[in-house]
Amino acid sequence: MSIEASLPSGVAKFAREKAYVRRGFWAKARRVAAALPFAEDLVAAYFCAFDRETPRHVQAALIGALAYFVLPFDIIPDMMPLLGFTDDAAVLATALRLVATHIRPEHRAAARQAIARGLAEPSDVGAT
Repeated sequence: MSIEASLPSGVAKFAREKAYVRRGFWAKARRVAAALPFAEDLVAAYFCAFDRETPRHVQAALIGALAYFVLPFDIIPDMMPLLGFTDDAAVLATALRLVATHIRPEHRAAARQAIARGLAEPSDVGAT
């Protein structure tokens, strides 16, 4: 029996989404960040989501929004000029509004540094 099989389904799903975001986030961010006016918020959300000090419910909201960004398919395809990331931005904006007080200055500073480095995958702030 696998460890995942013994976990409640919500916990197992969260673990899968977290791993999915961790694997796919930086590659997609590097491909599209120059075109995103919300790139700093996106990267700050990533750092907050993977910070050990962030409460689990906040991590879950952010991981869900980040997973939507990483997904290769969504409601409005990302390849469509101008409209492609509007749904991603809306999902992220909603999640950020819900958890804004948990995105700390350290997350924003790490996001600015990552963007300045060209989104080279950094070591995570307080990674779990």
